[in-house]
Amino acid sequence: MCYDVSFKSSYELITDYLPDIVIDGNLSLDFQDRSHVLAQAFKPHPVVTFEGGKHFLKLFEWGVIADYMNTPEKVKKSRPWMCNARADKILDKKAYWYRIRKNRCLMPVTGIYEHRGITGWKTKVPYHVKVKNEKMFFIPALFNYAPLVNKETGELLGTFSLVTRNANALMQKIHNANPDDPRMPLFVPFEMAKRWIKPDLSDDAIAEIMNYEMPSENLEAWPVFTIRSPKPRSDAKEKFEPYDWEDLPGLEIGE
Repeated sequence: MCYDVSFKSSYELITDYLPDIVIDGNLSLDFQDRSHVLAQAFKPHPVVTFEGGKHFLKLFEWGVIADYMNTPEKVKKSRPWMCNARADKILDKKAYWYRIRKNRCLMPVTGIYEHRGITGWKTKVPYHVKVKNEKMFFIPALFNYAPLVNKETGELLGTFSLVTRNANALMQKIHNANPDDPRMPLFVPFEMAKRWIKPDLSDDAIAEIMNYEMPSENLEAWPVFTIRSPKPRSDAKEKFEPYDWEDLPGLEIGE
């Protein structure tokens, strides 16, 4: 599963990728404090939608609130498990994700975090992973407007879940807690990401995108000091910057 990302970015960088994007004038986000974004914090995060032939940047909360979560108690109980949508469930007619498969958006990030278990080590080593040669990339996601109206604004809250799939060889090395089911976000090239949010996408086209496996050589991964701990680094570097773990085995693919 993927519950941790980095988004050390700016609106200007988003417009470099999507020059036509429409940004809500009321959209406000502090980019300075987003070296780590935690899914279950349920904080607003930018998402990209495509409506009426235009790209839009909106703030939705990470963690889908489904239509059946129509009381605060149901939201509290079920929402923590709705931050990731498994690709193999999205076209399963028995799954909730099938019902919202047409609600497609993109989650812009500058990287994701995962922990790697090392044989003989008590502590798992956190890694920062990104698409190589890209300052930002976009993870396919699904969204839903919560059934509970915001009492202060009278609006429905936009919520989303990023799509995950089976891990490639590199991510199997890192996300190795469950060797029988290693996962990774649906990493895709930029043009494929833009295609994901086109409204006329057929189920076959959705399946084609979800079946895409980003080659390991197209990803970069390095160990970092910590992910969720508030403990600052002694070298005063950013959370996503490389950290030298003594005697850390390499990530040789094919071992």
